[in-house]
Amino acid sequence: MRFSDFMYIDHPASYTDYYELTMAQGYFLAGMHEKRSTFDYFFRKVPFDGGYVVFAGLKELIETIKHLIFSEEEIEYLVKEGFSDEFIQYLRNFEFKGNIWSAREGELIFPNEPVLRVEGNLLETQLIETLLLNILNFQSLIATKASRIKYAAGENSTVLDFGLRRAQGLGGIHATRAAMIGGFDGTSNVYSAQRFSIPAGGTMAHSWIQSFDDELTAFKTYCDHYPNSSHLLVDTYDTLGSGVPNAIKMATELRRNGHELKGIRLDSGDLAYFSRQARQMLDNAGFPDVKIAASNQLDERVIASLRNQGAPIDIFGVGTRLVTGDNSPALDGVYKLSSVGGNPTMKISENIEKITLPGIKKIYRYLNDDKTFYGDAILMEEETHPERMHHPTFPAKKSRLNGMDFEELLIPVIRNGKVIFEMPEVKRIVEYKNERFSRLHSEYKRFDNPHIYKIGISTRLMETRDHLLTELKNG
Repeated sequence: MRFSDFMYIDHPASYTDYYELTMAQGYFLAGMHEKRSTFDYFFRKVPFDGGYVVFAGLKELIETIKHLIFSEEEIEYLVKEGFSDEFIQYLRNFEFKGNIWSAREGELIFPNEPVLRVEGNLLETQLIETLLLNILNFQSLIATKASRIKYAAGENSTVLDFGLRRAQGLGGIHATRAAMIGGFDGTSNVYSAQRFSIPAGGTMAHSWIQSFDDELTAFKTYCDHYPNSSHLLVDTYDTLGSGVPNAIKMATELRRNGHELKGIRLDSGDLAYFSRQARQMLDNAGFPDVKIAASNQLDERVIASLRNQGAPIDIFGVGTRLVTGDNSPALDGVYKLSSVGGNPTMKISENIEKITLPGIKKIYRYLNDDKTFYGDAILMEEETHPERMHHPTFPAKKSRLNGMDFEELLIPVIRNGKVIFEMPEVKRIVEYKNERFSRLHSEYKRFDNPHIYKIGISTRLMETRDHLLTELKNG
């Protein structure tokens, strides 16, 4: 078995909230556990005040569900916790036997649309809630942040993940994977690079330079060992007074010996100013192809500012503000019951935006004539092409859909517990995400006041919701 196929969550059955198990036992003891049920996964608000979310984490979720069994270690724990003998016996033979329909990983998704649907008995569909939310919410958050950072840097720039040392524990593993899906080009994280077949790289820290008697000796020693891949960190002592001049000396020596210095890295100070001065010094010395890398608390807005200032930076190393989802530390994805026992159900709330959509649903994405995205319609599962879609909370606002091309977003991934969709590797997911991103208008990608993507519900779904809402309110 390849390293990348091993599970990161080694005991997925206990990777859950306690109340999932108490509810599961309650369903079992009440004789309700075999009721046919449907849950929807969706999120309510776009993070980072942005215009879209990149859907990520699906492969990790499916691989985990495939291995979701209760080991003897977990059984022993539940016995100690006082769970019933009958329920324990049921769990000894537990496997997920349900169905999962989902958007593809790398898809662009938008608020309140059910981008993943779980069908099965009430116990099994309930039991995977925490696992599902933990994986999808985090990876989708970081993939979205990465996409914004890459968009700010531009397609011709290289963006690298430097975040492992600042990540919240083992979250750094999946943060790197999500960053690649969002558009990053490589990582310093060796574990994730090996596991997910991601390009890895890195050069030196300030400690390397400090450990030698002087900066030039540190540079020379490193270049002697890595003559074809050296990027020199130039800000340990004096960026323009010694760092860049010493890097030029090493570039000259490398060239004399048939090699070329690959780049320099700036990690402090005024990056716009230092990069312009360093570029001029390198060019004047005859090294226009030496790349300039920059790091130090970068994010999409800092990078956009550097770009606006004309900073000639070729490579951006982004760490803390990527892997922590800076400014939006969590995606508010939720998992809500939409049908039980063959009947649609919904959650009602005093806050209209928290009222859920009932029944088994699907999503059509409508396209403009140039194949860019126009908007998404949420339909009942048995519907075909609706004539119009209505705003979910202001139904008088509607859009006609006649004659428009569309795509169905949800595809079957698991059927009767068996995976029926071949999960692509990260490289293929990135290609899919990039193709989808190219079809989203720039108005939705901007950082300030992005357009709100058009999401609507069909007339039939609206009528089903309103009828059920009236019934529930009247008791």
